[in-house]
Amino acid sequence: MFFDNTVLDVLARGFVLSGVALFWIILMVRIVGLNSFSKMTNFDFVTTIAFGSLLAGAAQASDWKAFFQTLVATACLFLFQFTLSYFRRRSSTVLHTIQNAPVYLMKDGKICEEAMRVKRVSRSDLMEKLRESNVSRLSDVRAAVFETTGEVSVLCGDEIDDAMLEFVKDV
Repeated sequence: MFFDNTVLDVLARGFVLSGVALFWIILMVRIVGLNSFSKMTNFDFVTTIAFGSLLAGAAQASDWKAFFQTLVATACLFLFQFTLSYFRRRSSTVLHTIQNAPVYLMKDGKICEEAMRVKRVSRSDLMEKLRESNVSRLSDVRAAVFETTGEVSVLCGDEIDDAMLEFVKDV
């Protein structure tokens, strides 16, 4: 692509193509917004991984056609993510179709065994998340929520605003 010498060509392609592709991703993020790499939904997580894969593909492109194809694919992925985000905010049907609902793993100090079974969360995983949240007694936990991203949020205290648990479901 750049030089007849194989070693120089490999070095130049790796340096130039990865730099241009990274600049392209930064430009797309500036246009679309920072939520491009958020972990708000499982779709966001998948697209973040896909961006990394496309960046690697661009850095390893052996011809201009393949390189520009990865740049176009990256732009399309940003467009799809932006479009889904737009419709997710405006349509509860789209929201519920592409996003899981958060689920109680614990409620008022009691472990929700059925939710743990359905969501395939082990007791040891839950205990680890409780320890990370500095919980010393199960009775202190008002809610442990399995979020849409697969993370566990732990809420402790005497009172919790109803709005904090508005969309959380029982299994």
